[in-house]
Amino acid sequence: MKKQELLNKLLSSNLLSLAFIGDSVHTEFVREQVLASHDGKMNNYHSQASKYCKAEHQSKVMEGIMHILTQEELDIVKRARNAKPKHHAKNASNADYTYATMFEALVGYLYLSDNTKRLEEILTLSISN
Repeated sequence: MKKQELLNKLLSSNLLSLAFIGDSVHTEFVREQVLASHDGKMNNYHSQASKYCKAEHQSKVMEGIMHILTQEELDIVKRARNAKPKHHAKNASNADYTYATMFEALVGYLYLSDNTKRLEEILTLSISN
């Protein structure tokens, strides 16, 4: 299935599926950045990468970028906010988990829509603070 076909399918269903793929895209980006910028000790890789992939950090990123989102992107994150997950992160508040899900859905949406430039912009912002 092509990315656009998959995107269309996911947009017509629960947006938590976009968050599922967005999580993996974000994690891969973070890991590549950590590998490129650290000393090569395996335990340092994990600790550096995990701080960017936690719900608390993703929540802060989402709150920080809301003002730069297009209307289309806002529609996606609002739909993701309203999605009802069956579980919550064990180490995050409900609010952080909700905002992290919104962020991951946005990343998944940008990835599947092949909006590479915007995806790179959002991913870069996610590790800049």
